[in-house]
This record gives sequence, structure tokens and C-alpha cells, in this order.
Amino acid sequence: MFEVTVEDSFDFRSEEYAELFASSAATAFQHPIWLALLYEKIVGHGVATPLIIVVRTAGRLAMVLPLVRRRYTLLKVVEFADMRVSDYISPVADEETFSLIVADGRTVAAIRKHLKPYDLLRIGKLADRSLPIERLFGIDKRESMGMSAYSSKLETTFAAWREHQLDSSYRKELDKKSRQLGRMGQARFECSDSIDAIRTTFDALKLYRGKRFDGSDGPADLLQSPSYFEFYMAVAAEGCGGFARTYTFWMDDRAIAGALGLAHRGSLLVILGGFDEAGYRKQSIGSLMFEQIARDCIERGDHSLDFTIGDEPYKITFGGRPSPMWQIFRAGSPLGYAAHMTVEKLPAAKALARRLVGSHGKKPKSGRTVLPQAPSDEAAGS
Repeated sequence: MFEVTVEDSFDFRSEEYAELFASSAATAFQHPIWLALLYEKIVGHGVATPLIIVVRTAGRLAMVLPLVRRRYTLLKVVEFADMRVSDYISPVADEETFSLIVADGRTVAAIRKHLKPYDLLRIGKLADRSLPIERLFGIDKRESMGMSAYSSKLETTFAAWREHQLDSSYRKELDKKSRQLGRMGQARFECSDSIDAIRTTFDALKLYRGKRFDGSDGPADLLQSPSYFEFYMAVAAEGCGGFARTYTFWMDDRAIAGALGLAHRGSLLVILGGFDEAGYRKQSIGSLMFEQIARDCIERGDHSLDFTIGDEPYKITFGGRPSPMWQIFRAGSPLGYAAHMTVEKLPAAKALARRLVGSHGKKPKSGRTVLPQAPSDEAAGS
């Protein structure tokens, strides 16, 4: 029934993939634009090798598994195409077709054969609602990542959302901060719709994030890497007007805060942000920006605002509700088994692995949304 191939030059911008994605249970992080640019801008720079498994039936695309091979010293690892920028992982298939694939022993065997050789297969960032990808690899159960993702339900009006999701004292505090900001100059918030405005915003984000995440207490900011900067900038530019939204807070035509969000099926996933901490921290510019993002989403008819992975307190303050995240592992050699057991059983080894790899624990500071914690407006998240 199914044909399984490896197509490492797979065209994620093709019509057949767009059709598959539209009918699938996949997330924003498997969107055609996202995956095309991820393989071009990040994987293509040699940090990993593509491993794209494609399943077809009667010539029609049935499922895509966007994977990579990576080497950590002697350890050969197969991972999902995450590369520290994707927050949710999913096979690209609809639920019914996926069930047929996992029930077909020959197809499953072919998929597993294409994965070899590896010392360790590891896939994290699996949401509760995601397709049971572990069944493809003969893994009995998922393991907890020890962290959650957060999503906030949006109301039909901005006023209702503020009333139901924000504490009354915090609403008053934000109103006070907004008035303070207004007295400092011409402040305006917008969803930037021109390449020039997007470029200005990303240049500002690179500056602000570089100062905040300088590598002194963790991984340095991803935007300081040319390949990652080009990736995020390309996503914002190619997705402008649809898949991607670049938000900018301006003060007298200078970008003082910005954020990048991905729009998917009535939800906005805020994945990257930053602000001028030195100049506007006292005005809670990050929180004011986030409040305006919620307003824009409501006006567009979105039903939820997704903060993605990480247990930062500000997410609960803005109405986020936790949902557990999961991960799976499978050893392909004694070396892989030993490496996995060492990392899982020894806290120091686990902390070191998460710091160095940054893929399956709490996402490093370099890849998290930078918004202030409410109500003290201390920087939250990574």
C-alpha cells in the first residue's frame, strides 16, 4: 500500500507538500515556509545532515518525517528537524493515514531501516495532542520532559480578554505604564508589513537580545549567529501577510521592542522577542507589547495565543494554561544506550547535555521569547 523513500532534497514548497500539510495534524513548525527555510538556512550550513523520510501511496504523498542526522563527538544521533528553533514536533500526516501507516508492518520496517545507522534516536517537544510518533519506532511510551507549554484562550473582545485573563491590579499597572510611555514621545504599535520595517525590527532585536543573552549564564543568543538571523528574517519576510507576523513597538520611528509570531489555524505562536531594556524597562515595554499582540490577534479573529514551551511565570499572568510536553528515545547501539542512561540517571550529566545540545530540555535562553515577567516586569523566560 505504501512506498517509503528518503528524499533529502525534498521540496517543502511544492504543491503536494502544501496539500499534505493543510490536511495534516502537523503544527506551525512543520509549515512549508518554516521547514524549507530551516533546511536551507540552518541544516544547510553543515550543523546536521538531512534525513527526510517520505511515504507515498498510489503516487500521492501520505506522510513526511523531517529528520536530521547529527554527531556529538562519537555519538551518531537521529533527531527531528528541530535545530533549537521548533517548539512542537509532529509527523506530517492526517490522523487516519498515520494510523494506516503504523498498522502496516512492512511500511514501519522500511521506515526504521532508513533510520540506520544510529546510536541514539531522540525526539522531544511532543504535545499531548500530537500524533503517536513513538509507534513508528517501537517505543512503548513517552517520557515527560518535565516542563509544559502554555496557551491562553482569547475572547471575542480585547476588553473581555483583559477582564478575564489579567488581574485587575495588573490592568491598572499596565494602564499607568502606557500613559508613562505616551509621555516619552510618539509611541505606536504595529504589525510590520514591509521588508524595511521587518529588517529594522530584526536589527533591533539582535541588538537588544545580544546585550541580554551574552553567553555569560548560558548559550549566547541565536540571533547573533548569521545563519539563525537569516533564518528568522527569511521566515518573517516570506511569511509576511500570512504565516508570520512581525510586531514592532516604535518610539519616534525607532524600534524599541519587537516580536515574531507564527499564525496557524486560529492561533498565534509567539516564538521570538526582545526590547530595549535599558531605555524602557521601567515602562514594562515587553508586557505592553504582549498586551497589544493579544489585541491584534483578537481583532483578527484568532482564538488562542500560544506561548509555546517553557514554565516562565509571565505566561500564567497573561492567561496561559499548562499542557505537558513529552519526549521519546531509542538506543541503536550499546554506545547510544550508555549515553542515554548516563544523561538520564546523573543530574549533572543531564544539565550539561541540555546546555550543550539545547534540544530536548528547556529550550536555551537564546531561543525563547523575551518578555518581562509580570507584575514586577523582571525578564522572564529564556
